[in-house]
Amino acid sequence: MKRIEQLPPHEFWMKRAFRLARRGEGLTRPNPPVGAVVVKSGKVVGEGYHRATGGPHAEVVALSMAGKNAERSTLYVTLEPCCTWGRTPPCTDLILSSGISRVVVSIRDPNPRHSGLGLNIMRRKGIRVIEGVCAEEGMELVAPFAKWIKRRLPYVTLKLGMSVDGKISDRRGRSRWITGPEARKKVCELRRRVDGILVGGGTVRNDDPSLLPRPDHGRRPWRVIVSRRGQIPWNSKVLTDTAVRQTLVVVLKRCPVNTIRRLEKTGAEVLVAPEKSGKISLKALFRLLASRGILHILCEGGSELAESMIRAGLVDEYLFFISPCVLGGTESKNAVGGQGWVLGKKPGLKFVSCERVGRDFMIRALPV
Repeated sequence: MKRIEQLPPHEFWMKRAFRLARRGEGLTRPNPPVGAVVVKSGKVVGEGYHRATGGPHAEVVALSMAGKNAERSTLYVTLEPCCTWGRTPPCTDLILSSGISRVVVSIRDPNPRHSGLGLNIMRRKGIRVIEGVCAEEGMELVAPFAKWIKRRLPYVTLKLGMSVDGKISDRRGRSRWITGPEARKKVCELRRRVDGILVGGGTVRNDDPSLLPRPDHGRRPWRVIVSRRGQIPWNSKVLTDTAVRQTLVVVLKRCPVNTIRRLEKTGAEVLVAPEKSGKISLKALFRLLASRGILHILCEGGSELAESMIRAGLVDEYLFFISPCVLGGTESKNAVGGQGWVLGKKPGLKFVSCERVGRDFMIRALPV
């Protein structure tokens, strides 16, 4: 990995724009997070990021800060500037009137209807446009938006915290805590990036998690509890804490009406999902969640839910938190449940990164 001061100038400033964009992650849905930096004579004269949907875009914030210094300067932006009216005016209009002489973008707009249009407008007006700087990071940043805009499905991250032999609980069913405090802090960072945190009813019954990012820094992700018959303890945190209106309980039509009414009285919302083979159809559920502006889902368990998502081909990204301990035994629970796969049909993964998090390791993998 290159040290930041050794990066070529375009990469150096684009990395700064990415750090800004990450500040808005989890706050801008259904818009993607975007960061922008205005540079003149090797110095930053303006910068900003998209803070919330309906608010000014990153380019607007950065150019407003730059003022007259924007003339004959370079604008670095993590995503192609918009060129159409939405809740706000086109960013390309402001760029053209600001005197910017060069625009450097990481990636084009993933929306097929808009991709490349903004870049072509600026090129025709004489602005030098450079694209593809740190493109891999750019695609990773907007992956939830890209999947939603193209397929109307949320981007799904499956997180599994486990022992080195693949166990998520001991022989007594206890899972607190397999991983260390640094790993748990990392999970809170992940929760701040997403729109929904998904678990099964068993996880709520066994662990009573809050599923909230702490501190939340203004993020309010949905807590999505999948339970066919709504079997959630009435004293669980997701039904009794101050964030109960962020709880969405997903049930089947067969769920007793009095259970649904009692859940709704807590302040939680109940969603009746389509059924497939006696279970909640996860793909149909995810389409419903995407229609509500939930673009990125973090699944935190349990093993049966993980197996169902993998088998249905719904996982976009895996995050394995591996603790340096062994639990063993036949009664302790495996990270992925179900009947398993035969070798010839096993789901394949590609490891893309490995990071030490306290005493644990975090491995990021993608399906192949």
